[in-house]
Amino acid sequence: MRPTMTPADPHAWFPQFYDNPAIRTLASACRWTISGQIGEETPDDPTKPPKRKAPIDVRHLLAGCTSSCKHAGLRGAFALDETCLLTLDELTAAIPNAANTAFYLQAQTDGLLVVDIEADCPPGVATDLLRLPGILYSELSMSGQGFHLVMPLPKNFHDFPVAAGKRVLREEHGWYELLLDHWSTFTRQPVPDRIVAHVNAATNAPAFASIEDLYTQLAANASESSGASASDVDTAEDMPDIPYSQAIVEQTLTSARHQLRDPGDFNHDMSRWEFSVLASLYGWMRTQLRAYSVLGVEYSTGDTAWLLYKAAVDVIPARPKHSERRNGRPFLLDRAAALVADREARSSSTN
Repeated sequence: MRPTMTPADPHAWFPQFYDNPAIRTLASACRWTISGQIGEETPDDPTKPPKRKAPIDVRHLLAGCTSSCKHAGLRGAFALDETCLLTLDELTAAIPNAANTAFYLQAQTDGLLVVDIEADCPPGVATDLLRLPGILYSELSMSGQGFHLVMPLPKNFHDFPVAAGKRVLREEHGWYELLLDHWSTFTRQPVPDRIVAHVNAATNAPAFASIEDLYTQLAANASESSGASASDVDTAEDMPDIPYSQAIVEQTLTSARHQLRDPGDFNHDMSRWEFSVLASLYGWMRTQLRAYSVLGVEYSTGDTAWLLYKAAVDVIPARPKHSERRNGRPFLLDRAAALVADREARSSSTN
């Protein structure tokens, strides 16, 4: 018999979460924390990264906690084990009033995946996903407009080896994605009865017959990664003196400016659009670099990343994420380095 619950016990607040068999199978894994705001408020200094929501190093938080757990400095979880994380029961006991729980899902280890349905997913598509047979757990997302579904690993998971090695499989519009090796933040808020009733009342043939069907549709379009990463490209702290840099950037922009795709082509997913802009600029820039190489100039991958970055900031509108840093450099410079690394790796493998 379960002990008497008190109002301070989160098991009493969210029984559909804590008593769920699928969640219980994940509970003993030491990959649980909470998602919180890390970084500092620096509204007057745009060069510093703003606060952002991320899974936190919960052990560091607890080590610095006062009795009221007020403002112990937060830092992001940098390891996916007991270095930073806890089991679910440990987390619940330590921070019973947490606003959420975050779990690092490893689908091939856990035997489960998460279908993350975004707030802007068309209602009909969301309804079809909520009608999938075999849903083990469902809840509202952080926005209250999307959904999280915990599903068993598809029986045909290993039929698509490229997809099986991905961290996320994303629908082309960004309406939903399958989380395979990724953080998932659980709100523990159940899907409202009115939505459940609407889903149960649907009589049209669903778009997806099973999780295997859904997985097939996304996995079939997964492409092989080059294996390269942004950290493979070294860039100086400041832009070096690159021969003919201004001419290369200007000529690249003149050629590419009217060929760039619109954010609407990516359903206003700005991250995907920005990477497409970088890819287009890189294609035109390669023509310029080859032209100047005839003069005996050699351009390193770091030089190319800097030139690509300079061209990109001319056509990509600034947004808060750009003030963040990745690998010790501005966000867009790091994205440029990632694009250069990928294209160089693909070119080497082809040759």
